Amino acid sequence: MQSGFQPARQIERSRFKPPKLFVMGIKAALPKYELYFYNTVLCLAMFWAASWIFEVSSSNANRKAFKASVKPGYFGRKMDTADFEWMMWFSTFREHILFALSGHVLFAKIGTMLAPQYRSLVYMVYGLLAVWTSMGWTYVSLMLSHCILLYSISLVKIRWLCFVAGLCTLATFKCEPFVSWQAGFVEGDFELRHVLFYGGCGFTIMRCMSFALENCERKDGNYSILELLKYNFYLPFFYFGPIMTFDKFYGQVNKSDLTRKEREMWNISLQGLIHLGVIVTVDVLFHFMYFLTIPTDIKLLKHLSDWALVGLAYINLVYDWVKAAVMFGVINTVSRLDHLDPPKPPKCITMLYVFSETHFDRGINEWLCKYVYDYLGGKHDSVVEELVATLCTYGVTILWLGPCEVVLFWAFFNCFGLNFELWTAKVFSMEPFASFEMAMSEAMSRRIRAIFNTFNFWCIVLYNLMALNSLGFVKLVAKRLLLKGFPITTVVVMFVTYCLVQVIKERERTQALIDDPDPLPPAPPLNAATATGPPADAPQAVADPSKEKAE
Repeated sequence: MQSGFQPARQIERSRFKPPKLFVMGIKAALPKYELYFYNTVLCLAMFWAASWIFEVSSSNANRKAFKASVKPGYFGRKMDTADFEWMMWFSTFREHILFALSGHVLFAKIGTMLAPQYRSLVYMVYGLLAVWTSMGWTYVSLMLSHCILLYSISLVKIRWLCFVAGLCTLATFKCEPFVSWQAGFVEGDFELRHVLFYGGCGFTIMRCMSFALENCERKDGNYSILELLKYNFYLPFFYFGPIMTFDKFYGQVNKSDLTRKEREMWNISLQGLIHLGVIVTVDVLFHFMYFLTIPTDIKLLKHLSDWALVGLAYINLVYDWVKAAVMFGVINTVSRLDHLDPPKPPKCITMLYVFSETHFDRGINEWLCKYVYDYLGGKHDSVVEELVATLCTYGVTILWLGPCEVVLFWAFFNCFGLNFELWTAKVFSMEPFASFEMAMSEAMSRRIRAIFNTFNFWCIVLYNLMALNSLGFVKLVAKRLLLKGFPITTVVVMFVTYCLVQVIKERERTQALIDDPDPLPPAPPLNAATATGPPADAPQAVADPSKEKAE
């Protein structure tokens, strides 16, 4: 893939707005003993699968196929170093990244204290200098030329023209000979050159498109090109994202009130410590479970047990979510110190069972939803409009990632899964299915829905494994799960997944009760006399206006 990124960190899923029947019964409760049973089964299955992966890792640490990625580490054990992105951030170039971000925090704090009204200019100047130092003045000139080009087109205020111009500019970084020609503008031969080039270029084009589209929506006048440069050269977001749409960034970076909420600094510090703890935990796990290297050895995979293979598939997706959450979390912590509200971390794969909620980068997800998916899909009620919106959304995503076989397969299956959810919801909202569901209890409806969600969960796992590993690994997992392992492995794995889905639904129910508590029942009458009322021949009391008003 030409973009130089891990596909799954950048791969995006568009948002789906389901009909009411599809989300009916989210507050349906199950008996406590049933939930305890589901949690127990899930925990035992997780430990069982992890024990298999640990055993395979320990017994094959000196395997010849592992030499390239399993290297000496701490604790007298070898360490899995297969993920270049993780090693780059938290091992190889850790000092360089910390130095650049620490410098930004220092200069941003000084600028905010001395001249808060010009703090966005301080961010821009430091970002320009940092990019100049790391990539050279020719690379800065290349980025400025793209910014000036798309800014000039945005002055016309024709939305489709801005979008087409942005996509054409993005395509120049995905196909030859334009890629090689633009890559020649980068100076130096350091190891990060390739990654920083594609990261900075790709995110620059997406930010410029957001600026141009927001400028088209502005009724009076145009934004200045200085605002675009402030937006693009904000260093924490420049190379690795996440993307904030221009309207959000502009509103937050120019606000005059810089007072913090109560305990905000405590929460920022706590998030930083949590990220540090996760980094240490993942590094420790790399010494005991080689779950990134094992999937690359097809010969070894064929001899693994069903539990080890299924556990590998699941833990690879969980790890990729952890990596995205930590990397974006570190950047978001810095941006919060600058009084920004960056995109939230991605939703964990452990908490997903529908395609409409699957995404690994909330920034790109919000960008695609705002400018493509929601814009074309309207209310997301029409099947045709939804199909057009999802096709266009995945078309932009394919261009963003760089067209290749893996990305095309991933986009096709996920686009189909997203539309199939809408078609299924439409069908089951009709008669006689709607009457059947209304006739059963909410708890039983929740159990039946969980059965369908179980199969949906494994579709999400298998489709997104294409971006993380290889088609060979996905085919092997699918064959072992559905064909060779049938019926024992299939039934057991699906039952454990069913338990997982019920645990997810219980958490959603708890959150729904917090966000939208049920109304309190009306108060009962005080006594029988007040319920039946006074006798007809009883004297009527004179009404007191003050009491009536109080009542």
